Amino acid sequence: MRVDRPTVTEMPGDRTSNRSSFGELRAGHLGLRIATTPDEIDAVQALRYRVFYDEMGAEPDAAAVLSRRDCDAYDAVADHLIVVDHDVSDGPDGVVGTYRMVQREGAAIVGRFYSAAEYDIAPLLSFPGRILELGRSCVDVRYRGRAVMQLLWRGIAAYIFANEVDLMFGCASLNGTDPDAIAAELTFLQHNHLAPPALRPRAVPSRYVDMRRLPPEQIDARRVLTTLPPLVKGYLRLGGMVGDGAVIDDQFNTIDVAIVVKTDLVTGKYIDHYKRTT
Repeated sequence: MRVDRPTVTEMPGDRTSNRSSFGELRAGHLGLRIATTPDEIDAVQALRYRVFYDEMGAEPDAAAVLSRRDCDAYDAVADHLIVVDHDVSDGPDGVVGTYRMVQREGAAIVGRFYSAAEYDIAPLLSFPGRILELGRSCVDVRYRGRAVMQLLWRGIAAYIFANEVDLMFGCASLNGTDPDAIAAELTFLQHNHLAPPALRPRAVPSRYVDMRRLPPEQIDARRVLTTLPPLVKGYLRLGGMVGDGAVIDDQFNTIDVAIVVKTDLVTGKYIDHYKRTT
């Protein structure tokens, strides 16, 4: 099934093209849609500030402290998936979860993808199909359960289906900045889920952290799978692969790994769901 690509109302300063939208996805009182108004984007940035800075210990610059918003140049060229709690509000006050999606056209306006600050993504840029960068994912602390995450995954699947995306990628974060504290997790990912050379980003030399920190035979895979962030485990369930090397992000108090996912499995699951509900 092919989905037509309707025009999406542009945000101020937003000149990206070739985007497709979709209607709101519902799960009880929760709904997921693409943000379309400045107030909704502002709510996204406020939510990100609360999660990344107030809760997770990221270090804001002076502008962020003053505005209490997490924002950058990519916000104006991205599509923002938002989860809205309709019991609270149908508008910006109800935004409780978000995910940022940047396509090639948007990255071209900024000059590069966000991930390029941490990884050499030349293999991904050479990929012949449509590619999508995912990032800035967060959920309000009161809503961190299966319902919101499942709705976000449904939204990602619907988005890549509507936009005919073949490959998605981004940086997934693990808490803390000491790689030895998560040596088992990094080694497990490198040993079991390394992307093939044709799709393998590599951490830029100045920021490269070797993920092979323990002998693989010392890794308890079951234990690691209980300690990996839910988002990383979600990518792995969809066949996600990691790049070569991790990167310490001191500002956000995280260690980042590059994630690459071919979307065949994602869209296949979405198509099955679509067929069951039509």
